[in-house]
Amino acid sequence: MPLSRRGFLTAGAVAAAAPGLASAPARAAAAPRPFGRYGSPVRRLTPDTLYVDPYGRGDFTAVQAAVTAATGSGRTLVIAPGTYRETVAVDAGRTEMTWIGASENPRDVVIVYDNAAGTPKPGGGTYGTSGSATTTVQADGFTARWITFANDWLRADHPETTGTQAVAAKVQGDRSAFLHCRFLGHQDTLYADSTALGVFARQYYAHCHVEGDVDFVFGRATAVYEDCRFRTLDRTDLASAPYGFVLAPSTAVANPRGYLVLGGRVTSEAPDGCYKLARPWVPSSDPTARPMLTVRETWLGPGIDTAAPYTDMSAAHPWQRQRFAEYRDRGPGAVITVPENRPQLTREQAASATRAAWLGDWTPWKEC
Repeated sequence: MPLSRRGFLTAGAVAAAAPGLASAPARAAAAPRPFGRYGSPVRRLTPDTLYVDPYGRGDFTAVQAAVTAATGSGRTLVIAPGTYRETVAVDAGRTEMTWIGASENPRDVVIVYDNAAGTPKPGGGTYGTSGSATTTVQADGFTARWITFANDWLRADHPETTGTQAVAAKVQGDRSAFLHCRFLGHQDTLYADSTALGVFARQYYAHCHVEGDVDFVFGRATAVYEDCRFRTLDRTDLASAPYGFVLAPSTAVANPRGYLVLGGRVTSEAPDGCYKLARPWVPSSDPTARPMLTVRETWLGPGIDTAAPYTDMSAAHPWQRQRFAEYRDRGPGAVITVPENRPQLTREQAASATRAAWLGDWTPWKEC
């Protein structure tokens, strides 16, 4: 039978109707070498490497248990195929940490949970947007490869809940790199942020897949999304457009660089024109924010509203006063039908809108 939406989230961004898709644990159970070419507890790559496997063939069966044990700086977690249903937090003291999906296929290693902003907490109150995150990374120098970060909380399962933000990953550290990873959710999937208002956290996402509906890439980080795929979801709960918004930066006014989407691709499972490319987020915690977004040399599918690809989150902060621009985008969603609604960089301006300008002396693309 076809996969359910939750099954789709954990099994992968492949055809949701494909029957007979084996789950990650089933693949893991059959794997004679769960850690692939990355050693094992008896053949460690380095003394600072820890191994995680849900079937007990590693040092730990849960990712958070391994993170807790990985004190200090420069630790590596090799994670075997499996679905890890847990929340995980990497605090600021665990710097220069690396997570590796051992199979080198992000569909095989899934870290998933199902808290939303409005989910009741055991001690009272609700989690809020930040607290809903399946994975939270506050440490500087974090790198993840070939891992899926997911939040499979579904609106349809909780019609009584009004706080429907459900974060898959909240990333706050400087020099945070995600290579060949997936971020799956609905509202507020990837929270690319910083630890404090005055901190400019640099982040790099390369060859990643991000999907969702409302503001599913958002926050105040200085972030480069290179060769990433953004997929907008259908909304059977809505009668009319817009169904949602791909990006919602909240860049501090003092930060000269916000989000840069470079060589990406935006596709949709929703009807044509039902999505906005972006809207600015000026949060109550930073009323002077001036969100910044540059989308360049990116293919925009028909799901994007060409006449009005940007809109306001609040009438007090119109998108036209923010720092939104495009450059040489292509595809049916990039057609300029109302020029004043699609600010374009000049060739001279585009020369300064590069990953090197955004990230400075940090060059994570050399590790892809």
